[in-house]
Amino acid sequence: MQKISIIGYPRIGIRRDLKKLTEGYFNGKISKEELLKDSAELRRQQWLLQKSKGIDFIPSNDFSFYDTFLDTAFLLGIVPERYRELGLDSLDTYFAAAKGYQVQNLDVKALPMKKWFNTNYHYLVPTISDECEFKLSSSKLLDEYKEALDAGISTKPVIIGPLTFLKLSNIGDNEKKYFDYSHPVIGAYRQLFQKLNELGVELVQIDEPALVTDLSPEDIFCFTDMYNSLLAEKGRVKVLLQTYFGDIRDIYRQVMLLDFDAIGLDFVEGQKNMDLIEEYGFPKNMLLFAGVVSGKNIWINNYRKTLEKLTHLEKYVNRENIVINASCSLLHVPYTVKNETQLEERFKKQLAFAEEKLEELKVLAELWSADNYVQDNRYVRNSENIAEKLESREYLNEAVRDRVTRLMENDFIRQPVFEERIKIQKEGLKLPIFPTTTIGSFPQTAEVRNLRKAYKTGELTKEQYNEKIRDMIAKIVRIQEKIGLDVLVHGEYERNDMVEYFGENLSGFLFTQNGWVQSYGTRGVKPPIIFGDVKRLKPISIDYIAYAQSLTDRPVKGMLTGPVTILNWSFPREDLSLSEITYQIALAIRQEVKDLEAKGIRIIQIDEAALREKLPLRREDWHKEYLIWAIKAFRLVHADVRPQTQIHTHMCYSEFKDIIGEIEKMDADVITFEAAKSDLSLLDVLKESNFKPEVGPGIYDIHSPRVPGKEEISEMLLKMTGKLDNNKLWVNPDCGLKTRGMEETIPSLENMVSAVKDLRREKE
Repeated sequence: MQKISIIGYPRIGIRRDLKKLTEGYFNGKISKEELLKDSAELRRQQWLLQKSKGIDFIPSNDFSFYDTFLDTAFLLGIVPERYRELGLDSLDTYFAAAKGYQVQNLDVKALPMKKWFNTNYHYLVPTISDECEFKLSSSKLLDEYKEALDAGISTKPVIIGPLTFLKLSNIGDNEKKYFDYSHPVIGAYRQLFQKLNELGVELVQIDEPALVTDLSPEDIFCFTDMYNSLLAEKGRVKVLLQTYFGDIRDIYRQVMLLDFDAIGLDFVEGQKNMDLIEEYGFPKNMLLFAGVVSGKNIWINNYRKTLEKLTHLEKYVNRENIVINASCSLLHVPYTVKNETQLEERFKKQLAFAEEKLEELKVLAELWSADNYVQDNRYVRNSENIAEKLESREYLNEAVRDRVTRLMENDFIRQPVFEERIKIQKEGLKLPIFPTTTIGSFPQTAEVRNLRKAYKTGELTKEQYNEKIRDMIAKIVRIQEKIGLDVLVHGEYERNDMVEYFGENLSGFLFTQNGWVQSYGTRGVKPPIIFGDVKRLKPISIDYIAYAQSLTDRPVKGMLTGPVTILNWSFPREDLSLSEITYQIALAIRQEVKDLEAKGIRIIQIDEAALREKLPLRREDWHKEYLIWAIKAFRLVHADVRPQTQIHTHMCYSEFKDIIGEIEKMDADVITFEAAKSDLSLLDVLKESNFKPEVGPGIYDIHSPRVPGKEEISEMLLKMTGKLDNNKLWVNPDCGLKTRGMEETIPSLENMVSAVKDLRREKE
C-alpha cells in the first residue's frame, strides 16, 4: 500500500491544551517543570494518534511553545544580545524574545512579527548581523526526536530551510544582503546533520516554502550553492525538501539536479507543479511527497479528483516512489470535527479538520491500492456527500446573487474626491493636531467572557445581557475621556471575535464550538465557515455604538470588519469565486455603514487587517484578479457615505511597501497601520510614495504585555513627525487591545496621550 505523510500537525492540542499550559506558566499558576512535563505528554499523544492513523512519516519538531521560526533562530544561535543579557534560562530567554520582558528595571521589546506567506499564522522575525555567531545552539529538535523514539515512534525531524530562514529574517546591516550569510548558516546546518547522523535519524524534512515565491538569479544561485555544500555532507541521513503554498516553477530543474532523496510538492495551491513534472520529468531515484490533501481548507477531500490526480502523476513517477501527503502543515486547520457536538450531522459530514485529514490520507492510500475503488463504500459515500453539498439549494439566495451581478462601476466610487472631503471632515470634526485614538477593542477581561458565557447558557436574558454590556460601554467611555483620547470607541465588549461576531449576524455562515486555529503564540482564532449566500440579517452593531456616542461629545468610531478580512479569516465555500463571495459580504457591511451614518456616527472604521493575506505569492498574479476585486469590495462598502463621514481602516502584520499604491486606491480617509514592531520602516514607504490618506502608524506594540514609557513614545513620535506631514498624523496603538489587561492598557494609553500633549505644546 502507498505510504502516507503529513508536513506538520496542530500543536495546540485537542482542547487548546498548549495555550492553557503556556499561559498558566506566564501567570505563575504552574511551574516550569509542569509546563515541560505536560507539553511532552501532549507531543506524545499526538505522535501516537498519527501512528494509529497509519501515518508512515510522522513529523517531530513541528511542536513549538510559541513559533517554529523563532525555534529555528534559537537553534542556529541567532539570539540578540538584549535577550541574553537578561540572565534568564534558555526557556525564559525564548519567551522574552517572543513576547517582551518588563520586570523592574529590565525592559526589552519582543521581536517583530509578520504573516507567514498567505496564511493567518504569524511568525517572529529575527535579525541577522555580523555579530551573529551561527552555530548549533539548541537541542530541541534532537530532544523531541529522542522523545518520540522513547514512545516507540520513529519520526522525521522538521526544520525550516536555510534559504527560507535567511530570506524571511531581517538583515541588520543595510550594506549586506541575506546571501552574505549563506556560508555561516550552512555551517550551523552541517553541525545539525552531524548530530542527526549520530542519532541514526533516517529522514529529515527541510521546509523551503520560499521556493514557491518569485526567485531572482541570486536566489537560485544561493539555494543551489548552499544545498550542494550541505548535501555533500549529509552522511546517512536522507533529506526531504518540502515545499508548500504554491509551485516551484522558477527553480524546478535546479532542484531536481540536487542530491535530495525526496521532494515534497503542493498539488493543491501549486497545480503548476503537475505541468512542471509533465514537461521536465521527475528523477527515478527520488521519492515524491505529493501534497494532494489540502492543509488549509476544512472541506472533505474529493476522492474522485484526488485519485485521478494521483493516477495522472503515475504516468511520470513510479507509483512506489509516490508518498501521499498533505499540501502543507495541518497547523492551519482546527484539531478535530469530533469536538463539534452542536453542529448538525449534515454539516459535519462535509468537514475534515486535522484529525479527519489523517483518516483521509489513509483512505486515499487504501483506495488507490484497490483494484476497483469506485465500488468501495467509502468512495461511494464521499461522492454522495460532495454531490449533496454542490446540489443543495437551501443556502441559495437569488436576490443576493442578482444584486452582485447588477453592480455598476459607480457603485465603487465615492464622491467627492479625497482632497475635497477631507477639508469638510476637518471642519466638522475639529480635532486637534495629532488626534489620539485606539484601534477599537478594549481588553476582553474575565468579566466580559463570563458575561458572554452567562448569556449563552441562558443565565441572563437578552435584556439583562444588553444592560450589562451598556454598563461596560459607559465605563470605558468615561475611562477614555479621563485618559484624554480625542476619538473614542465603544470597546467591542459584545464581540467574541472581529470576524465571528459579524458572521453570526449574516446568513450563510456556520460556527464551530472548538474550531480553534493558532494565529500566533498562545493566540487562537475560530474562523467561521462560509456555507451559503451572504446577506445581513439585522443591524449588527448600531445600538451599542450609538449608545456610546450618546454618552460623550467626542466622536465615537463605528467599528466594523471589512469584507476582505471576513472572507480571508473564514473558511470559504468552494462552489463560488472568492470575488463573488466578497461582494456579497461587502453589500451586507455597506448596509451597516449606512445605518451607522444615519445614527449620527461621524467616523466609521472598516478594518481590513487581512487585505494582503490572500495576495498571490507571485507578483505576476497580483493584478490578474485578487487586488482588483479586493480593493473594489472595500470601496463598495463605503462609496455611498456623505463627505462629512470619515472612513478609517486598519491593517496589520504584512509587508505593504509593494502594494502601497493599491492601498491608497481603497480611498479611505485615514489608514492605521501596524508599524511599531517593524521599527517604523513603513514611514519611509509612505513618504516616498506621497501617500494621500491620513495615517496612524501605530505608536506601540500591543502584543507584548510591557507598558511603553512616555519617553519611549515621545521618541517614536519624533521619528513620525520627522517623516510624515504633521497635519495628517494620527496617534494610536498598533492594534486592538482585546488581548491585553486593563492594568497594562490604561498606563500605556496615558503615556501615549501625555506624550502627544507635550508634542502639541512644542508645535504651538
